[in-house]
Amino acid sequence: MRPATLRTAGTAFILSCILAVVVADEGWEISVRDIGSRRELFVDHYLIDRMRDVRLELNRPRNEGVVIRFDRPWEYPFAGCPTVIRDGEKYVLIYRGMRGTGDGTDVESTCYAESEDGINWVKPDLGLFEVTGTTQNNVILAHDPPFSHNFSPFLDTRPGAPADQRFKAVAGTAGSGGLVAFASSDAVHWRKLSDAPVITQGAFDSHNVAFWSEAEGKYLCYFRTFRNGKRWVSRATSDDFLQWDAPVTMEFRHGAQAAPEEHIYTNGTHPYFRAPHLYIALPFRFMPGRRALTPRQMREIRVHPSYANDCSDAVLMTSRGGNIYDRTFLESFIRPDMGAQNWVSRTNMPALNVVRTGEDEMSLYLECNYAQPTVHLRRYSLRLDGFASLRAGYGGGEVITKPLAFSGERLFLNFATSAAGSVRVEIQSAAGAPIEGFTLDDAVEQIGNEIEREVSWKAGGDVSALAGRPVRLRFAIKDADIYAMRFGPGE
Repeated sequence: MRPATLRTAGTAFILSCILAVVVADEGWEISVRDIGSRRELFVDHYLIDRMRDVRLELNRPRNEGVVIRFDRPWEYPFAGCPTVIRDGEKYVLIYRGMRGTGDGTDVESTCYAESEDGINWVKPDLGLFEVTGTTQNNVILAHDPPFSHNFSPFLDTRPGAPADQRFKAVAGTAGSGGLVAFASSDAVHWRKLSDAPVITQGAFDSHNVAFWSEAEGKYLCYFRTFRNGKRWVSRATSDDFLQWDAPVTMEFRHGAQAAPEEHIYTNGTHPYFRAPHLYIALPFRFMPGRRALTPRQMREIRVHPSYANDCSDAVLMTSRGGNIYDRTFLESFIRPDMGAQNWVSRTNMPALNVVRTGEDEMSLYLECNYAQPTVHLRRYSLRLDGFASLRAGYGGGEVITKPLAFSGERLFLNFATSAAGSVRVEIQSAAGAPIEGFTLDDAVEQIGNEIEREVSWKAGGDVSALAGRPVRLRFAIKDADIYAMRFGPGE
């Protein structure tokens, strides 16, 4: 087997997922995606070689309504930068309360709420800080500007992370010198890990986000910069959360081309909890000067006059490490809802993180009605893995993957068909020849709607004899969607 020299804009993590091998009986070299037993979502073209009458479809989250209102005197009308964290059986919401204008001033505080299901939220009286004349509040950080402007926490999943640093956070602006590192044992009581900023090269006037990457074995931080007059994103990495490498500018790709340059106000990047090698980003796309409101509508919804001249929405991006965001889908992931209140500047801001809220459901959250007395958090739901899918209509179509290598004994799909629809799977050699016993004629037709269904052929579902070999998958799809796939052990 000859090694191949691969150079991409990504990291060693990306390189480890692509193997160069020689198909001995053909005598030619190919690149193989080594997916092991990872779950792979169909949100990009990472595994796709060819499609016929099949498309990658962006799926629309379902609006489940308001889950919490930011109606305390210290919270509205400029509540912002929400983060939702699932910590075992508890959900934590941390967000900015802002009772007046003045970024990075004492009108801002950091607020806390919690939930048992991600749907019904309570704001405990913590008594930690006096704000607006009372200590009966849910404030966890105050009187230390500018850190409440964009306080951004995460649950540290790094193996061996100290118990008193189960949660970490970054916060700060360019005016304060950059991002300062914080830590907490319980997401309520926070302390600085260093008085000096740990990341200093950036604009930072945004919801800058950090997390531990299991796939890359490093802490990552994605934060606000500017490029060509647009709000942009840069990324830095660290082994210990205190010493950070020099930042690199993110590139936005749409297929083989650069994606259109747009204002990415917040980036919302985080590892997907069912496939942590895949980073889901839910950016807040900002359209400055694109006004949708009339003066009368402004008065009716009581929006602050400074926030009536722009509009914004939520889009979906992904990354597999390195300085590349994939923008397979340029269209809106969540469009602004009906009503003038949804068309003001800086509303429809996605909260950081997608979390599981049911056996087959995950939730994401949008902050809505910004700069209005009615500012609140709204929940949206999707099936697990259901950001996007391979979709074919009634006439049917086919997808053939790039050569891949896997480990495991069975193939599982997250899929849905109509009553008339179906999915069949053929396994081919890397050269594209059907493998005996795993041809399309051998495939058992899969009909139904399941998060995880084992694929089978006439002889059964055991594919262990093919593990480690470069193969292709051929999906024959009729009036159906495939959301994700994985190889794994048998029952």
